[in-house]
Amino acid sequence: MISLWLDDRPPIPGDQLDRDSYDVAVVGAGLTGLTTALLLAHAGRHVVVLEARHVGAVTTGNTTAKLSLLQGTKLSTIRRFHSRKVAQSYVDGNLEGQQWLLRFCESHDVPVQRRDAMTYAADPGAQVDRARAEFVAAREVGLPVRWEDRPDLPVPTAGGVVLPDQAQFDPMDVLEALAGEFRSAGGTLVLGRRVVGADKVGSPVLHLDDGRRVAARKVVLATGAPILDRGLYFAKLEPLRSYGFAFDHADAPQVMALSTESTAHSLRDAPGGAAGTRLLVGGAGHVVGRARSEADRLDRLREWTHRYFPGAVETHAWSAQDYASHDHVPYVGALPRGGGDYYVATGFDKWGMASAVMAALNLSAQLHGNTPSWAKPMAHRITGPRGVGRGLAMNAGVGAALAGGLAEAAAHPESRTAPAEGEGRIEREGAVPVATSTVDGRTCRVSGLCTHLGGVLEWNDAEKSWDCPLHGSRFAADGSVLEGPAVTPLDQRSRGEDRHE
Repeated sequence: MISLWLDDRPPIPGDQLDRDSYDVAVVGAGLTGLTTALLLAHAGRHVVVLEARHVGAVTTGNTTAKLSLLQGTKLSTIRRFHSRKVAQSYVDGNLEGQQWLLRFCESHDVPVQRRDAMTYAADPGAQVDRARAEFVAAREVGLPVRWEDRPDLPVPTAGGVVLPDQAQFDPMDVLEALAGEFRSAGGTLVLGRRVVGADKVGSPVLHLDDGRRVAARKVVLATGAPILDRGLYFAKLEPLRSYGFAFDHADAPQVMALSTESTAHSLRDAPGGAAGTRLLVGGAGHVVGRARSEADRLDRLREWTHRYFPGAVETHAWSAQDYASHDHVPYVGALPRGGGDYYVATGFDKWGMASAVMAALNLSAQLHGNTPSWAKPMAHRITGPRGVGRGLAMNAGVGAALAGGLAEAAAHPESRTAPAEGEGRIEREGAVPVATSTVDGRTCRVSGLCTHLGGVLEWNDAEKSWDCPLHGSRFAADGSVLEGPAVTPLDQRSRGEDRHE
């Protein structure tokens, strides 16, 4: 599975790690990391970006890339948890991020398509209530939205809220321009080197997977879920996975739309393809590692598309991961117990285009001793009863997933038969969960416990990966790390190892 944006694209080049010390080390080469790095490089800082895989490997390279201030039901959700002041802070910051990115795209010849954004109800009743609540919340913070009783979409609708003149683009075009500008400004972009830890005392020293160490005065963690556990963000984030398709379809709607269903459907168009335009469809989201079958979710989304867009020809299928904070507002700022030297940006809740740049503007200002005025209400928000309740529910879900995984492993003793092609299973070897899978004709046996906090892994039958239902870490069939917060690969297991019968 590979996204439309990453397919058949030359890799963005990187640099050699030519120093042992920098002013700032940014971990992660997505939109948040590269924008933050560029802003700091332009301010005269010596900056290195350390990326474990390639530019855009995780969220940014797999997004639907809607640069919109109307974000599904985001604003009405924030208002249920926070004051109007916090919601206004979020919108003002997103506006700042959106406008910065639009100016950057214009000055670097990155193609942008202007589109209206829409949050629509697929059915009457509660879905309309949710769309109406978003209309009210958007008006409250000054967005020029309008209500449409009959949105012009080829799918069932019962009304929707529309925000004109938003934007969409190819996110890898943006990352390529950011990376080029960053390197031209004297920054160092290091690819294929994973940060696996840091010194626990003194000034920041990052440990790389090849044994090398990199010192920095300040460190920015722009890795989706923070890879250092000092702030315990893994306990305050919910890891979310969702799916996307690209279809050749000449009549793709010229609007960025998202439904208010619990399993929301996302729509937008994109230029190119055999038909001259493509239809992008997203949705079928779930908490990482807690779907009965990821492949089934893809199939349901595929069937939904063919029902309402007959003749659409599938060209790409992929998935993406992002994280929602327990109170629905991103975490941006100094890492607790980081001594003022570590900074973090996470919790964009699938709306990381404007929010990522918002975070970068905020972080770069903080590293120069300032905080934007629009950022202060978010930074000083107090978690209310709703946020506390959601945090407790999230961690109860983690506990249930851990107990369920252990019980499942205990119920399946070791088998002498390799899984069929494309299949994986957790089985018990003595008292130890072992993950066995067969992919591309190769059977691999690795530890069945996540290297982050020991969650029992689940087989992802769509992406042929091992996913942790606790905090969202993901591993390839051979045990290598795909996504954090884990940074250590799974141990290889030979048959009969650690048997205690």
